[in-house]
Amino acid sequence: MPESSLVAEISKRTGIEVRRVAAVVGLLAEGATVPFIARYRKEHTGALDEVQVENIRVCGQKIREFDERKEFITQTIEALGKMTDELRSAIAECSDERLLEDIYMPYKPTRRTRASVARSLGLEPLARIVMAQRVENPEVSAARFVKTGVDSADKALAGACDIIAEWVNESAKARALVRRMYGSSAVITAKLVKGKESDGGNFRDYFDFREPLKRCSSHRYLAMRRGENEGVLKVSLSIDDDEAITRLCGIFVRRDAPGAVALLVSGAVRDAYKRLLRPSIENEVAAGAKQRADEAAIAVFADGLRQILMAPPMPGQRILGVDPGFRTGCKLVCLDELGNLLAHDVIYPNAPRCDKAGAARVLIDLQRRYCFDTVAIGNGTASRETRDFMSGVEFPNAVDIQMVSEQGASIYSASEVAREEFPSEDITVRGAVSIGRRLLDPLAELVKIDPKSIGVGQYQHDVNSAMLAQSLDFTVDSCVNSVGVNVNTASVQLLSRVSGINRTVAENIVRYRSANGAFGSRSEIMRVPRMGQKSYQQCSGFLRVNGSVNPLDNTRIHPECYHVVESMARDLNVSVGELVGNAELISRIDIRKYQDNGIGEFTIDDILSELKKPWLDPRATPEEVCFDERIRDFSDIAVGMELTGRVCNVTAFGAFVDIGIKESGLVHISQLSDRFVRSASEVVGIGDKVRVKVLDVDPERRRISLTMKLS
Repeated sequence: MPESSLVAEISKRTGIEVRRVAAVVGLLAEGATVPFIARYRKEHTGALDEVQVENIRVCGQKIREFDERKEFITQTIEALGKMTDELRSAIAECSDERLLEDIYMPYKPTRRTRASVARSLGLEPLARIVMAQRVENPEVSAARFVKTGVDSADKALAGACDIIAEWVNESAKARALVRRMYGSSAVITAKLVKGKESDGGNFRDYFDFREPLKRCSSHRYLAMRRGENEGVLKVSLSIDDDEAITRLCGIFVRRDAPGAVALLVSGAVRDAYKRLLRPSIENEVAAGAKQRADEAAIAVFADGLRQILMAPPMPGQRILGVDPGFRTGCKLVCLDELGNLLAHDVIYPNAPRCDKAGAARVLIDLQRRYCFDTVAIGNGTASRETRDFMSGVEFPNAVDIQMVSEQGASIYSASEVAREEFPSEDITVRGAVSIGRRLLDPLAELVKIDPKSIGVGQYQHDVNSAMLAQSLDFTVDSCVNSVGVNVNTASVQLLSRVSGINRTVAENIVRYRSANGAFGSRSEIMRVPRMGQKSYQQCSGFLRVNGSVNPLDNTRIHPECYHVVESMARDLNVSVGELVGNAELISRIDIRKYQDNGIGEFTIDDILSELKKPWLDPRATPEEVCFDERIRDFSDIAVGMELTGRVCNVTAFGAFVDIGIKESGLVHISQLSDRFVRSASEVVGIGDKVRVKVLDVDPERRRISLTMKLS
């Protein structure tokens, strides 16, 4: 497809004007990344945001793949010698993937079928006679085809009807009709598989379920399909079969056809529908419903992941990371301000040992030696008990005690990344380090873990893995580039998420840093092996260098715009260092004076914003949550209790709230607000402090239902 046509089609599908789409397509073709385009090429794109730029990229990729499929189909049909001008035109003008496959279906290589067997017996001419619906007595016509392998007229007609059934199935018109019926009136049904009652407790809501497919939410659809995969449920899609057959007969059975031949054709149509068309379209519709459910679930997952990754850091703190436990004790690690491991130990303040005095002595000694300011306690087993104990310890200096999600810490502790970082430490120490570092800088630590293991979203193991990976990769990259990276402290995993930097270059940066010491300037990054001019252009604005002689190296201002800032400072008779952070001086700048080719109002505005507040961290500070002291475990929960908690997950059907015990409570979307809520994310986000009331407790399934409607 010519670029102009590609741009026009992307514009049509995304609703973004052609000029902006053309700019993005051109920049992508030059090797620019999505974060770079969104931040540093606003003049070209009209300030399209990162999501819009990514949508253009993905849309263009899908269009190119569709065109490649068209080309393949065209070449295949040409090789068969069956291409016609009409068929070529139909393929060229087709814009729907399903219709394109309908066009191609009669020409696909097929396995051995009833129709192919009938053709091999020479019965296709008879099928054409019957389909023409002119003969009064089809048995007479069939008698001419009785031969070896076809020992009667009835068998000849049966073979001819098999061929007709295949024609009906391959008819684009017939498939479109059945597809429309499924789209407008399909019903999804779920039934319990006999004998699976005891295994299917989690799917009890779907033991006898029936709902119009178009009203079935993504989470219900995915739940039913999971139940089906686990052998607990039988799930099906259905429409009115009799109506479908009647309407198909209206297409293929002539009104003036003689009775006998009309009966044969209508029977072939019925057979085509039940044996071929219905299963094929049902699978297609199920796949479409699955894709839509996947997209919805992935969107929820990505939104939750973004909220977790963008949780506020605690820079400059010395951390005591604690992986709590009972029998195996609480693993302790002391971390410095950069997250380096200083020491580790184990204490046993909880049952069965209950050595609180000995544990307190270890903690006091560790603080005296390593001066930690904050305690990060994992929120798993024994977390409440450990927090209560820590709160009673008389530390030499006051400490702040925080609860931290330990989801995925065990995944990290057994990973190759953890082994490389701590080759001589066991997995318990690595896990405690991960917990502590999450408080210090959540983003920098969590990029080391597979996003699917971080513990947000719904049905992430049931959705399309390629779609999920693409969405989560975009989310992680977006968060990393939004926050920016300190090139002198970032890990390989963090650096490899920066615009323009791949794994090899990230490893080279760390090696260069180890061999030569900290980078002294952004320009020094060009000395890293495999760091070409293009890569440097794409990454430099997202890498900051603390302590550089040039203060702009610790801002989001791109090096290609340094000359603009230098001109501003020169015109004000100050140094660049004096200009950075000086709101009074910045207010005196006439922005029109510095606009030229490629540097317009958007770029100047970004420069001024960055000069006023250099590298302002976009991550907000959460409210502290104090859990109710009455609640220690599930048995303490009672209907009517009002509790304080923190949102730990947001899904399509509501929000899960950590109330201080192992089991989180669910606030259904209908209980989030007195007003109608379309999406739970409209009301709450991960990390939010909320006040809830217990609506219901299900001891058998250990489920807690909550409401935020307290009045």
